[in-house]
Amino acid sequence: MRRRTFIKAVVGSFSAWPIVVRAQQPTPVIGFMHAGVADRFVKPIIAFRKGLSEAGFEEGRNVSIEYRWADGHYDRLPGMAADLISRKVAVLVAAPTAATLAAKAATSTIPIVFELGIDPVASGIVASLNRPGGNITGVMNLATALIGKRIEFIHQIVPSSKVIAVLLNPANRAVADAETTSALASQEPLGIKLEFLEASTLADIEAAFAKAVELKAGALVVSSDPFLLNQSPETAALAARYGIPTINIDRSFVSAGGLISYGGDLVDAYHLTASYVGRILNGAKPADLPVQQSTKVDMAINLKVAKLLGVTFPLSLLGRADEVIE
Repeated sequence: MRRRTFIKAVVGSFSAWPIVVRAQQPTPVIGFMHAGVADRFVKPIIAFRKGLSEAGFEEGRNVSIEYRWADGHYDRLPGMAADLISRKVAVLVAAPTAATLAAKAATSTIPIVFELGIDPVASGIVASLNRPGGNITGVMNLATALIGKRIEFIHQIVPSSKVIAVLLNPANRAVADAETTSALASQEPLGIKLEFLEASTLADIEAAFAKAVELKAGALVVSSDPFLLNQSPETAALAARYGIPTINIDRSFVSAGGLISYGGDLVDAYHLTASYVGRILNGAKPADLPVQQSTKVDMAINLKVAKLLGVTFPLSLLGRADEVIE
């Protein structure tokens, strides 16, 4: 109960919609827009606030933050961006990819700092990593780039499987396309066949698991899409029901009863993002700030689930795990 109370207290301070700005507020306002659900990003937001504090900006003292959460409904993002822009925010923070694209489409003048998991150059968000150009820069984490590793790791757990399913969200086309390209590169070296399944609703996710069984997939890999991340508890339950070893990007999946997670460390990425926000509030221009890359990764393993599924983790994976549930 104490943990639940803590999460509610933290999330309650940044999930309200809308938040009224005090008239003639003398402090700068940061607009923060996110494609996901607030209670899935408690620790990253704490890290973001810490990064701001280290840059000299304390929320509620000399800066305020207006949070907007799309809850996985990407059609809300353009309206959220327009609303924050109308409030004349000093900096617009956008995370991850879908929110970044909406922010970039909405303004070419207000500084934008992104946190995302795809290549911002290949996706047309910035001109180059060293010289992003325009009004936008930020931090890229290891999300889409690691899907090949997630496929490799789940194949090590189920080495006899010749078919692995990959679950993507078609509503997040930029991420789906990037991960499809990266995933396909792992097919031949591993000697497997990938089956790409799509889901943009909870019902779609259950249908995807049923389809994976029909296709005789020995394992399933979940995309780094925020909507799919939001469904981690439901995905873990479906993986158990259908008996399919599944890997996700965030350890919340493992805590909810999933088998294994592997992805970029979002706490580190959001901390880095805050440092750039602080520099811009202190007068730096986004065009002069090279895109940073968060290189930290995080792996969690649930041995209880492994026992139920009848699979064994190789020592090489157990040795690199940041958390092991026994």
